[in-house]
Amino acid sequence: MKNYAVIFGAKSYEHEISIVSAVVLKNVFKHDLSFIFCDKDRQFYLIQSQNMKASYFSSGEYKKSKKLILSKGDFAIHGFFGLKKLGVDVYINLVHGMDGEDGKISALLDFYEISYIGPRLEASVLSFSKFLSKNLAKNAEVKTLPYELIKRGEAIKTNLPIILKPSHLGSSIGISIVKDSSELEYALDVAFEFDDEVLVEPFMSGIKEYNLAGCYAGGKFIFSVVEEPMKKEFLSFDEKYLSFMGDGKPRKATISVELENKLKDAFEKIYRVGNFYGALIRCDFFVLGDEVYINEINPNPGSLANYLFDDFTGVVDALSDSLPRNKNIKIDYKFINSITHSKGGKLS
Repeated sequence: MKNYAVIFGAKSYEHEISIVSAVVLKNVFKHDLSFIFCDKDRQFYLIQSQNMKASYFSSGEYKKSKKLILSKGDFAIHGFFGLKKLGVDVYINLVHGMDGEDGKISALLDFYEISYIGPRLEASVLSFSKFLSKNLAKNAEVKTLPYELIKRGEAIKTNLPIILKPSHLGSSIGISIVKDSSELEYALDVAFEFDDEVLVEPFMSGIKEYNLAGCYAGGKFIFSVVEEPMKKEFLSFDEKYLSFMGDGKPRKATISVELENKLKDAFEKIYRVGNFYGALIRCDFFVLGDEVYINEINPNPGSLANYLFDDFTGVVDALSDSLPRNKNIKIDYKFINSITHSKGGKLS
C-alpha cells in the first residue's frame, strides 16, 4: 500500500478553501494520509492528523508543527543526524488557485523529482487562465460560449446581460451577473479587486449545467457520475463548497445516455489536448439545446471531487500507478571534456 500525503494551503485567495478541502479528504480517504501545510509565507509544515481542524490554521497553532524542506524525491525534516525524509510515495496537490493551479507547486515537485497527483506545469498554465482555457477548448474542438477579455478601463463589447469572471480565479470568487448598466461599475470593481484581467461572457438564463470529473489511469479514462449542481442563476461560492462538504453520496444527473456520452467525449478531448495526465480534474459544462459547451476546467477540484465517485480511494490508487515519469537525463560532461582535450586541456 502506498503512503500518500496531501499538500494544501499556500498563498492564494483560495487558501481557506484548500484547508477545508484537505479536512474533507481526511474524512473520506480510506488510507492513512500525511498532511503538508503551506502557509501564506510559503513555509511548509507537517501537520498531525488529529490537528486537521480549520481552527488549527486560523489560530496560527500550525506554527508549532515541524517545518519541512524539499529534498530530492521527498519532503524532509531537519534532524539531529541530518535530513530525515518523510517516506511518502505519492503526494496529492490540493492547493486551489494561485500556487497550486498556476503551476508553481507542480514545477517545484517536478524539480525535486517528487511523485505527485495533480496537473503538470503546462496543463496548470492552460487551465489557470480562463482565457487560455478557451484556446485550449478550441484546439480540442470543444465549443465555448462567446467571450472577450478586458483590462481595467477597457470598454465591453458584449451586450447585456453579461457575466463577469476574474480570469485567474476559481471557486466563484468575484463573479457577478450584470443585467442593467447601472450594475456594471460595481461589478467591474468587484472583479478587478481580484484580478487584472476579467472574462466577459453573455449571461444565458435557463442553461443547463453539468459537472464531470475523471482521470486517465491504467490505459483508460475513469469517470465520475455526471452531476447537475443545484444553483440559482449561477453556481455561487456557497453552493459550490457546500456540495463537496455534503454527505459524500454521488449526485447523479438524470440525463440520456447520448448526452452523457457527449459530455465524456468532450472531457476526453480537453484532458488529452490539455495534457492533464497525472491529474484528476473536473470539467464544468453548459448544455444548450443539443450542444455541449465547456464552461470551466478545474485541475484541482474541491476535495478532488471525491463525492462524485463511488470508489474515490480506488480511483486515486489507480491514478497513482499511472503517473507521468520524469526523463532520466544523463549528464556525463563528454562535450566539455572533448572540447577541453582539443584545446590542450584548457577551457576558459
